[in-house]
Amino acid sequence: MIEPLSRATREPALRYLARSPYLNVFLSHALLHDPAPPAQRGIAVALDRDAIVGVAYWGRQIALAAEPSAIEPFAEYGRSRRGERMIVGARETVRAYWNAVRDWHAPPRLVRDRQLVMVIDRTHLRRYQRRAMVRQASMSDWSAVADGSAEMVRQELEYDPRRGSPEFAAGIRQMIERKLWWVGSVDGRLCFFCNVGPWSDRTMQLQGIWTPPELRGRGLATASLAAICDRLLDVSPTLSLYVNDFNTDAIALYRRVGFEHAGDFQTLLF
Repeated sequence: MIEPLSRATREPALRYLARSPYLNVFLSHALLHDPAPPAQRGIAVALDRDAIVGVAYWGRQIALAAEPSAIEPFAEYGRSRRGERMIVGARETVRAYWNAVRDWHAPPRLVRDRQLVMVIDRTHLRRYQRRAMVRQASMSDWSAVADGSAEMVRQELEYDPRRGSPEFAAGIRQMIERKLWWVGSVDGRLCFFCNVGPWSDRTMQLQGIWTPPELRGRGLATASLAAICDRLLDVSPTLSLYVNDFNTDAIALYRRVGFEHAGDFQTLLF
């Protein structure tokens, strides 16, 4: 049975998501830190004899955490909640959900079949050279942050978010104001960008990781990311991220810093 999130199911849903904290950080964040009515209205739970067997979010994206028994009910529930731009979740869960909806759903324009979920804690953070200065981005960095973020999206997701979307610029500004964007600089020039995405009491997810192409191969990304992780691990027990399995350069960067593989995502983009 599928039903909207309620006060009675909120805590059991959080306990269910905590079983896989790095795969489910977006959903945990939506329950814990996003009190806006649209976010809360978009969350549903799957129940089997009063036990939570799945949690899902419907909005501009569908985010899924589900046992096999919840896939078909979620698929049927999703028929009336259309218009998402992506479906994301644990690889096997997304595969099963897509198999359940593909007969009536528009096909994806892009499939990221395997995305490595990687995690680091204080004990695994490797020693690093302090070659770059890191800090939270300021509004004076806005243009550079927006350009780097847009270029990363263009390369990773094959579209330019700046085209016809004032929400993109507004979102960057808002995240800078909330102290969620970080930058690294060397000799007065910005050489690295990343932001804090969703978080829970178990982890913060890093996103938007980008180094300008002309500054790559000099160890600046390794130094910057390690230094930012060093700062953020003061406030979160772990940090996590996910990366396409074919992005070998990025995976190598994350492993140099100390990130380890903890699971697999899959993303379908529409």
